[in-house]
Amino acid sequence: SVITDPGRLRQILINLVGNAVKFTHCGEVRVIVRRIDQDTAAPSLAFQVVDTGIGMTADQVEKLFQPFYQADASASRKFGGTGLGLPIAKRLAELLGGDIDVVSEPGQGTTFTVSLPVVLAPGTAMADRPEEAGTAPAATCSSNQPCQWNDPLNGRILLAEDGPDNQRLIAFVLTKAGAEVTLAENGRIALDQALDAQTRGEPFDVILMDMQMPVMDGYEATRRLRAAGYTLPIIALTAHAMAGDRQKCLDAGCDGYLTKPIDRATFLPAVAGHLQQPSQPNRRSQRREPAAQSACNQAS
Repeated sequence: SVITDPGRLRQILINLVGNAVKFTHCGEVRVIVRRIDQDTAAPSLAFQVVDTGIGMTADQVEKLFQPFYQADASASRKFGGTGLGLPIAKRLAELLGGDIDVVSEPGQGTTFTVSLPVVLAPGTAMADRPEEAGTAPAATCSSNQPCQWNDPLNGRILLAEDGPDNQRLIAFVLTKAGAEVTLAENGRIALDQALDAQTRGEPFDVILMDMQMPVMDGYEATRRLRAAGYTLPIIALTAHAMAGDRQKCLDAGCDGYLTKPIDRATFLPAVAGHLQQPSQPNRRSQRREPAAQSACNQAS
């Protein structure tokens, strides 16, 4: 056990591991934690994220921590992202008294190393060999945020998400909770599927809308749905968690705002809160008579 800021450390590692997975099509991604400064009284830890992905040139590595920089001009369109994650991760590491170093070879992979000074928790000591390390006690649930969500999700959900890994994970969580999930890999497909389902009289109960997608992003898809008279819940689901991002999603017409990576304990209750309820006659009437409802919205 060590004393540090768990929130900042978690954000750094999530960003680095997420990047490694995104840019590694085959091979592996490894996370290695080791002790450094063996002979000092105040030890440091090195967190290494090692991948066998596409790698980078020396020039790309040199510019990597510049805000909004993408190693490839097409990277944002192909892989998503804003170019802010790594600069933020490096700044957080510096705030914790550490740093991030990068070693990379084009076509061979990349290694990010986060070096952080740590303070040992009272009554603990650094083990000289990994096999001497103990196991941390299991996390316990607080009384106001239970770890389990056991209420079923009874509804049809359209998940607009272009990342295959996020598609599988989020769809699995929703399906296991009882929801019927339909996938859309970009905003254009989501727009067409939502309007088609409404025309058939079987609208989706909730749309989970990723805001960064190819072909058509979630902001434009949401605006077009609202312009077409679509009134059912649309929840923004995005990795953007900067100041103002929530309001930008709401301004586009979203009813809610959730961030990725998802936390099941908060994600499922938030989705459940937007599911249609039988006691809401206005939404039941839209399900039975979508064309008439849409006409009313356009007339008003």
